[in-house]
Formats: sequence, structure tokens, C-alpha cells
Amino acid sequence: MPVARNGDVEIAYEVHGDGPPLLLIMGLGYARWGWHVQIPELSRDHRVIAMDNRGVGSSTPVTDPYTVHDMADDAVAVLDDAGVDTANVLGVSLGGVIAQSIAARYPQRVRTLFLLSTTHGGPAAVPVPAETAAVMLDPAPELTPEQRIRRVMPLSFRPGWTEEHPEEFDRIVALRLAHVPSFDAYVAQATAGGTADVTAECASITAPTLVAHGTADRVVPVENAYMLAERIEGARLEILEGAGHLIMIEDPDWLHALIREHRR
Repeated sequence: MPVARNGDVEIAYEVHGDGPPLLLIMGLGYARWGWHVQIPELSRDHRVIAMDNRGVGSSTPVTDPYTVHDMADDAVAVLDDAGVDTANVLGVSLGGVIAQSIAARYPQRVRTLFLLSTTHGGPAAVPVPAETAAVMLDPAPELTPEQRIRRVMPLSFRPGWTEEHPEEFDRIVALRLAHVPSFDAYVAQATAGGTADVTAECASITAPTLVAHGTADRVVPVENAYMLAERIEGARLEILEGAGHLIMIEDPDWLHALIREHRR
């Protein structure tokens, strides 16, 4: 597996397929396994580059404080290491915040920008709903890691999805159990995401941007998508009725069609 370096931090990534380069950036606590549906499909006609953010997967388990701008620099280091000058960039949730930072600070590296289930952060953003935060932040020491995952993860899908897709949910739980970050590394990443504010940077984004969100997102409320689309000049907004936070798992065909239509 190739590894890119940003200072003392090593960022693991993998490359699949050939075609227009597509960089995939995951959200809080997830590693590149979170793109398990996308990689086989999109690598048919893209050069897919899926990376592990610092703190998760096979990347350096950083526990010292850092910012989403540091994580954006990590992503650019991956592009450098992969020999990619410009890429279509797709970020989900925290990955979408990182993608905004890349597009604002490294405009020459971004062909198109795809922001999925994300926010610009800051005081103007609509925060995680209180009921979701209460479950996500509850340490629940009486639960095993698997029990805790099965308690928290359904909130990332639309209501009822996990019951309707038990085999797929079991697969996702197994993938997550196999790649659990350390508590300190998770806290460092959560702090970077929770304190991120790229609102001002949105005005400087020039890459063709597509903002996509589900109306049943219980982690990042859909109102954030409307604000993002307003702040990024020329951005296109696509709203999927009834979809939850992890649209790339719930409705991959919808997402893949948008990516192919929007890419360059």
C-alpha cells in the first residue's frame, strides 16, 4: 500500500482503476473502507484514490491537536505522491469540510468538487441534533464495542434502513470493528471536525461544485446543504428526499450517476 508523507504524518491510500482521477475523503472515524461500495463501481471508469485521514485506518494515529487545514494538506500530499496534478474531489461529512479547504487553498489541484452530507461549520451552521449528539457522545461503558456500534451507527442512515438491510448493516459493522481507531486519535479528529469553520473560504472556491444531501440526515441537518450552495458561487444543489447521512451506502446508484455527470 502506498503511503504519502506530510511532515511526520504518514497517510495511507490506495489507487484503483484508470480514467479521470477521483479523490475520496471519508468522514469522522471512518477509513477508506467506508467507500467499499464506490471503489469497485467507480474504478471502472475513474482512477479512484481512497485515503485514510490521519488518526484512522493505516495512517499515523495522530493524537496531538490539529485542524482540517492540516488534513487538507494531507490530502494534497496524497495527490503529490500519486502523481496527480488535478483531481475530482469528493468528501463526505468531515471529508467534505476537508475538501472545501483543499478547493479554497489549492484551487489548481481541484477539477470539480463534490460535497456530500457536509457543512461549512462555524456559528452559522446547523449543529448535530441534540438527540443524535447524546447517543454519539455517550461512552456507554457497559456495552461491548460491537454493541456500541450497533447502537450509534443506525443514526447515520435514514430511519428503518438498518432493519431493511440487515446483511449490509452486518457487513458495515464488521468493517468498522476491524478498523476501530484509538480513543485518543478519534478525539483528536472529532475536535478538528467540531471546531472547523471554513465559511469564509467558501467564497473563494472556484471549482465547479455539486452539493448533495439527504432530507433525513440525522447527523448533519440538510439545512447546511442549502447554506453551502448559497455560499459557493455557481454551486449546484441536489437533495435526495428521505435519504440519511451515509448516502453513498444507502443510494449508491444515485450518487454514482451524479459523480459521472459532474466530473471532468
